[in-house]
Amino acid sequence: MKPIHHHPLRLTAAILLAYAASGSPWAERADREKPADIEADRMSLDDLRKESIFEGNVVLTQGTMVLKADKITLKQDAEGFSNGVALGKPAYFRQKREGVEEFIEGFADRVEYDGKSQKLRLFTKARVKRNNDEVQGDYISYNAVTEFYEVLGTKGSATAPSDAPSSRVRATIQPKPQAAKPAPAPTPAPR
Repeated sequence: MKPIHHHPLRLTAAILLAYAASGSPWAERADREKPADIEADRMSLDDLRKESIFEGNVVLTQGTMVLKADKITLKQDAEGFSNGVALGKPAYFRQKREGVEEFIEGFADRVEYDGKSQKLRLFTKARVKRNNDEVQGDYISYNAVTEFYEVLGTKGSATAPSDAPSSRVRATIQPKPQAAKPAPAPTPAPR
């Protein structure tokens, strides 16, 4: 049996496509059909481990999704699921939400996405914004399958050193606009 050798650029493209096809939790579905473009100062590829590392002013763009970081590591497991880790001060992502004219933005020192579990996790100085709503903590996770969020301050976070000062979760939620009340029906004129 002849071994299959992957061309490094094709493998990188395959990893990017698998990452993109797995979709991020808030992704607009049309983004999955768009090409993924990535720019960086450096790239290294380990074809055997199916791992690509992009370093230096990294910008990954696919449709409405933009991810900016100092370093992005993309891996593909044996089942074909992709995982990504973005590191920055902070790493940043922005993506249009499915079916509505609004964007989700996230900031953290480390952003991880697990394509198999469809879980997004933000570590250290984590912040997620949607319009004027915002949540902050040391750790934010979102499970796209169950649509479950979890936000922890430094006291409850596994990433915080034991001697770290405690910080609490902060959330700002704007009031939703009230539906316009119908105008009162005109009273009939007397005859």
